[in-house]
Amino acid sequence: MRYRKLLLFGAAMLASALLGSLIGPQPAEAVAKEIIEIQNDIGLLLQGQRSMQNSIDQNQAVTKTILQQSLDASNRVSGLMGSLQKSVQDVQASTGSRLDSMSTSVLGLSDSIADVNAHVGKLNQQLVDMQSSLQSIDAKLAATAAAPPSPSAPSKPPADVLYSSAYRDITAGHYDLASREFQDYLKNYPGTELASNAQFYLGEIDYVQKNYKGALAQYDKVLQNYPNSFKLPSAHVKKGLALLALGQKAAGERELRTVIRNYPNTDEARLARSRLRQLSTR
Repeated sequence: MRYRKLLLFGAAMLASALLGSLIGPQPAEAVAKEIIEIQNDIGLLLQGQRSMQNSIDQNQAVTKTILQQSLDASNRVSGLMGSLQKSVQDVQASTGSRLDSMSTSVLGLSDSIADVNAHVGKLNQQLVDMQSSLQSIDAKLAATAAAPPSPSAPSKPPADVLYSSAYRDITAGHYDLASREFQDYLKNYPGTELASNAQFYLGEIDYVQKNYKGALAQYDKVLQNYPNSFKLPSAHVKKGLALLALGQKAAGERELRTVIRNYPNTDEARLARSRLRQLSTR
């Protein structure tokens, strides 16, 4: 618009000069010189206009290129963000599985320590009994050698021997053998302090073999038949995990909250909180 006004102004000056030359008394040479100068000015104006237009076209092309590059970069960033988000979700899922496995191992270690302490007490008592019985062994052997052999009913293994054998087999992964031994223990020694442990480990055997319905039945027996057992927190939390594995989310979460409410400062409560946090992020 500005250059158009300049062109009109130049044209008006040229016309004015021509008109003045026709009307006024100026010499022809002066008029011609003035006309040439005006024409030169107009030419410079036109040249400046062309240069400005070229510059505008170049700037538009550069701006368009920059905008396209920015759009491409934005699309690439969006793609990378999507991939990163998926990777984070995969890591969270993987981490949750590893936490469950580690927490179960910690619970197993705690159980092992408790079992060892119980065994130590029993072994001390057995040592006392053995010392008192050693004095009569020679006499009994002599009497046995003199007497004729007679058939007798098979004797059941001692409680601690049977339990130790079952526990050794479950830790070694011999689940079928361990299951039979724990069942024998419950059949022969249902009133001992380790009976609830044997019942709990029957649930653990089913759980590790992904027989979650069977595991639920075994954990419920611990909760119903042994109200004073120190295995109650473990039975509650493992029951909750078994319910979640069966797709019963509401019941599983309710069981985990029971652990947090009734046993707030235990390893089982920490495991329950961790599992509930994982469920809330999915």
